Amino acid sequence: MSKLNIDQKSIKDLFSDKKSDFLIPDYQRPYAWDDKECLTLWEDIFSFAFPEDDCTKFNSDNDEYFLGPIVTFKNSDNKLEIIDGQQRLTTLMLLLRAFHSKFGNMKDEQSKKTRELIEKCIWKTDEFGNPNMNALKIDSEVASDEDKTEFLDILRTGIVSDSMKSNYAQNFRFFVKKIDEFLHEFPSYFAFLPIRTLNNCILLPIEAESQDTALRIFSTLNDRGKPLSDADIFKAQFYKYYSAKGQKDNFIGKWKTLEVLCEKIFKPIYGTPMDELFTRYMYYERAKQGIKSSTTEALRKFYEKNGYILLKNDNVFDNLINLAEFWKDVDLQNPERFSDEVLRRLYVLNYAPNGMWTYIVTVYYMSYKDDQGSIDQIAFESFLNKITAFIWAYAVSNPGVNALRTPLFAEMINIVNQLPLSFADYKFEEKRIEDTFNLYTFSNSRAITKSMITWWAYNNKKQNLLSLETVMEIEHIFPRNRQENEKTLKNVKNLEKLGNKAILEKHVNIRASDYKFADKKKYYKGFTTEKGKKKEGTKVFELLELADKSNDFVESNIESRNQSIIKGFIGYLRENDLLN
Repeated sequence: MSKLNIDQKSIKDLFSDKKSDFLIPDYQRPYAWDDKECLTLWEDIFSFAFPEDDCTKFNSDNDEYFLGPIVTFKNSDNKLEIIDGQQRLTTLMLLLRAFHSKFGNMKDEQSKKTRELIEKCIWKTDEFGNPNMNALKIDSEVASDEDKTEFLDILRTGIVSDSMKSNYAQNFRFFVKKIDEFLHEFPSYFAFLPIRTLNNCILLPIEAESQDTALRIFSTLNDRGKPLSDADIFKAQFYKYYSAKGQKDNFIGKWKTLEVLCEKIFKPIYGTPMDELFTRYMYYERAKQGIKSSTTEALRKFYEKNGYILLKNDNVFDNLINLAEFWKDVDLQNPERFSDEVLRRLYVLNYAPNGMWTYIVTVYYMSYKDDQGSIDQIAFESFLNKITAFIWAYAVSNPGVNALRTPLFAEMINIVNQLPLSFADYKFEEKRIEDTFNLYTFSNSRAITKSMITWWAYNNKKQNLLSLETVMEIEHIFPRNRQENEKTLKNVKNLEKLGNKAILEKHVNIRASDYKFADKKKYYKGFTTEKGKKKEGTKVFELLELADKSNDFVESNIESRNQSIIKGFIGYLRENDLLN
């Protein structure tokens, strides 16, 4: 069991402890507090120190104000590496430095004692308790924080030049201003504010025995701020690697650019956009290592093997950048990179019943790209068709994303070894898969429903590529309300058959939802209102064709269209050699 050192301490006791030597590590995020957070801290401390604006109502023996936990672990350099509490700790240091600057001009004995207490909190001291003004009790190595030197300079000198624009400088100015305002309004109270802050504002330092333990504690405790992501830890490893090569600044610039790019293109349910990039890339490295296991390790566990050896080379970081650029072009539907047919296939895959397709596409791209990041478009189109057919059929016959892992992981290994994609052990029996599709309930709540009708829309060669930014919904061509009102359908289950469903733009679907087909036609095709305002129609070719050629859409149409979709998909499986 991991050992923890937990002991509630005042700011003075924690900061002035000779063993307190804090380090904000390279993988932490830059300092982000601004005036808003500083104002909240200032007002909270002021209200606590002077209840009802009355200095005499404070009980110095019993009153305490809890500021929160500080989670650390002692690293190999014997420094307390901060996992949680970085923002809070940094801001308190700036506040104490602002107090110290103000007391520097005061000569009375009480002010001198307070100044000496603050000095022991900010600077390291010798065996006689004298501060070494060049040896701070906190240091920052944050890889992506170009302003960290300003923080350290402010603590050392108490001087903020006009050229300093960082959050550190802004917040230090904020506290100096607040102290001046406080001195002007409550001059007789001034001596009490810093001493009550030092003695009665409480922190909960939690010292773990390792980084992993500290991170687990942080994840448990922290329900307000952003926990450190796996990518933050990986950034630290890259930072150390490139710093040793003298390429630190170049790496920081590339990392920042990569972060911005990932935030634009990845919207993961869990983790950060950068975590998503590392996750997709992990499947390529797993395949290269021949890992078939359907149980995937946690992201950090995978990369931390052998001291993060995978991250300690140029190729991996370059690969990550290359991969992000690939997914950016997928997201932008870049016609200069992809053929029209490839873009159509990628559009359909964006409506896949689960996200596993992104992993196998990543493995394919990384395995077959040339030095310029290009891949053969005809081969890529064939690959996309095959994985679409397989994933769609498997989602119906073997529901659940975990079931899909086993066949896909085996094929990923084939891909990195330049072997043909076959799914040889997982082909479908034609009669059985057709029966499964006929009996399956394609409710709107099932992701595969939208997957199937999107595939069907693009099965029509006349369907133009739609923008991924357009919100598409599931349209009941024969409306539910019509059945409730007319009871026209003999088999009410036909309402939820694929034959009655199509993709339709949200703005059109809202207007067309409950109309009879004869009325819906104008909404599908678009029209101009009596006031001359043009209402845009759909760009789904099949619906436009239906609107042109049909006056109604009834039960027989649902049933025949349903068979066309299912028969068409069985044919798609056959074309992709996925039937026994």
